[in-house]
Amino acid sequence: MSQAVPDTRVARRAGIASFTGTTIEWYDFYIYSSASALVLNKVFFPTVDPAAGTLAAFATFWVGFLARPVGGVLFGHLGDRIGRKKTLITTLLLMGGATTCVGLLPTYATIGVAAPLLLVVLRMLQGVAMGGEWGGAVLIASEHAPKGRKILYGAFAQQGSPAGNVLATLSFLLVAQLPDEAFSSWGWRIPFLASALLVVVSLVIRLSVEESPEMRRLMESRTVAKLPIRDVLRSSPLIIALGVGACTIAVSATYFKSTFALSWAVSDLGFQRSTFLTVILVAGIAQLIFQPLGAVLATRWDLRRAVTVLLVPELVLMPAMFWLISTGSLGLSMLGMAVATLPHAMYYAALAGILARSFPAHVRYTGISLCYQLCTTLFAGTAPMLGQYLMNVTGSIVSVVFLAVAHVLLTLFCVLALLRRAPSTEGEPVAERPVVARSA
Repeated sequence: MSQAVPDTRVARRAGIASFTGTTIEWYDFYIYSSASALVLNKVFFPTVDPAAGTLAAFATFWVGFLARPVGGVLFGHLGDRIGRKKTLITTLLLMGGATTCVGLLPTYATIGVAAPLLLVVLRMLQGVAMGGEWGGAVLIASEHAPKGRKILYGAFAQQGSPAGNVLATLSFLLVAQLPDEAFSSWGWRIPFLASALLVVVSLVIRLSVEESPEMRRLMESRTVAKLPIRDVLRSSPLIIALGVGACTIAVSATYFKSTFALSWAVSDLGFQRSTFLTVILVAGIAQLIFQPLGAVLATRWDLRRAVTVLLVPELVLMPAMFWLISTGSLGLSMLGMAVATLPHAMYYAALAGILARSFPAHVRYTGISLCYQLCTTLFAGTAPMLGQYLMNVTGSIVSVVFLAVAHVLLTLFCVLALLRRAPSTEGEPVAERPVVARSA
């Protein structure tokens, strides 16, 4: 059995491939977020009142999150069986194809009820692809990392989220300059159609990356898990439950800001769509710049201390963000959203490595995908829809603020418990870990 040692040059290439691929995948996922807040209710649900139409658009948005655990299990199985690289190429092509098709989809005015039904199907395919993408991107980077730097290299994949968000926001900011009629009829399609070109670029980069050393050792020693989902549920049910909770604000905060807050600001507070997209863009740029610092802190400090320092400020800054947006001031809204972004963004940078270190290599893809994707279904995808429902029922943003704070508290409790219970597997030889099942 070969003992592949991570090479810095190869590891860096894997990190870059992870970053570019996740950037494109998150771009695809986030443009749907912006579209659901700005236009999908008008072109796919024109027969209901605006508030109900927005809720329906957010429901189709959530469908993508419902499908993500399916993708996590499906591609987690493939990633733990046949390798990280092949699986990531498949998820990239699936996401790009589904996103491009959304841009080509006829509207309700053209084909009636078939339009929203097809929209739901394509959103489900997006969700399946995203469900498989994240875990593989984290592992292709972190498993190539030199010893002691897995959290730092896992952060390459995490940078794809703010980068994709910035690209998605920029694309909609550009088309939002069109007159309303042009924007609603064809302008909103441009960001979706542009995905096809971006996928080609990312595919070329991904094809150049080698399989991770840990996965190669498993395949050469024939110690890949036969049924990873069964093995990880048997061996680590508590770790999975805590991992789900540990992801909460890291994944839901973006949708409180870029989806719910965008709809609220434009529909209720009188912001122009291009104006508030600029607010989101500034926050996305702040996240892109400052997010890696979280991985640096998590590498240099005790992990429990690091996550506490990163998350506690969010208990104050998230409510402050909603209050500053409610003033209607562009400057205060930018300040509130940018500052509130920093704690959860820096925590997000460390999250991938925290989850990856909690599972042994033979079930790692499946384990971290389950944690992350179940959380997106339960907490991230529901954030805009539940926030809109609370606003419709109470008429007050305070109820949404309480929901966001509850997400922060749940995250802090679960990640501290996870770090106490999950032993780190970083640097541990595969042969020393228990093998649950062997390949045929």
